[in-house]
Amino acid sequence: METGPSPSGVRPARGGSPTSSGYGEDPTMTLIDGIEVDTALVEQLGLSLEDVVSIFDRQLQGEHPPINELCGRIEEYRGKMLRPTLVLLSGLVVEGGRLGNEHSVAAAVVEMIHMATLVHDDVLDEAEMRRRGRTINSLHGNEMAVMLGDYLISNAFHLCSTLEQPWVSLELGSVTNTLCEGELIQLFNRNNTCLDLATYMTIVEKKTASLIGASCRLGSKLSGSSEDVAGCLERFGRKSGVAFQITDDVLDLTGEQEVVGKSVGRDLEKGKLTLPMILGLGHAEDVVQEATRVKIDARDLVGLRAVLDESGSIEQSIGIASKLVSEAKAELAGLPESPSREMLCMLADGILDRKF
Repeated sequence: METGPSPSGVRPARGGSPTSSGYGEDPTMTLIDGIEVDTALVEQLGLSLEDVVSIFDRQLQGEHPPINELCGRIEEYRGKMLRPTLVLLSGLVVEGGRLGNEHSVAAAVVEMIHMATLVHDDVLDEAEMRRRGRTINSLHGNEMAVMLGDYLISNAFHLCSTLEQPWVSLELGSVTNTLCEGELIQLFNRNNTCLDLATYMTIVEKKTASLIGASCRLGSKLSGSSEDVAGCLERFGRKSGVAFQITDDVLDLTGEQEVVGKSVGRDLEKGKLTLPMILGLGHAEDVVQEATRVKIDARDLVGLRAVLDESGSIEQSIGIASKLVSEAKAELAGLPESPSREMLCMLADGILDRKF
């Protein structure tokens, strides 16, 4: 195996450096930077991701310059492109799997839905930073940001309809419902210091893991996989997705804004309890529980981080994420050995090493 460049490093979209391309400053394969990967596969993914970005941009190109300019700011939200990459890899990993235009379209649809959730999340969280740039809501106000998120969703399903495969729209429609349910459950539980682990997991599985799982499922089914194989890949995506969110929760407490690339401490500020906080509140020692509650109520990020660090809640959260990654990779054991399967495992492992 040779060490290959990231897909965007092979041939950046629309020319120029990766930073100036449609991939943004942090291209998708930063999750596995420095890991030995199959060079031919990396190049294939790079070219396919260029197609995804082109399809995405063309779909949003309209007649009105102000709308086009607003949509252009979505590039600043584009980061690792994890979900499109999973669509593509899942299309390749199945026996005899090949990528076609339908995979690129589906990947663009999934990314558009994801971008819409980010824009709406920033409104709900009153966030000012995203991918080291200003958020849509901080630049243009909440009304414009809400409408842009809606515009992305409507365009996603318009684009999806061009596939002329109704099952894709049905599955993504169901997943979008699930995403919204997860967000609503989280909103209902803001400032709830009695939030239990089961409810937290329900929120994460719906809000984050469902779309990641669907990305894997869609890619495999578009390559003609059996329902069993599609199910394995969906479970891989879901478990990886929960691990991804737990890591995100930890970074919101421990990360630095300049590195994470978005506002940190927003979960605490907006009263959203995350796994480290829940584990701290459920700690065996009453003094830890009380200290955690006091810091949460005071919105004291530095103090809360110190308490959770000392109690082991942050380390315990990372351990849970690690276990989920192992379970996710086990779902792929029945698939034929291939560079695609290996890269899926690498992506899962890379979740645990995230810094942004």
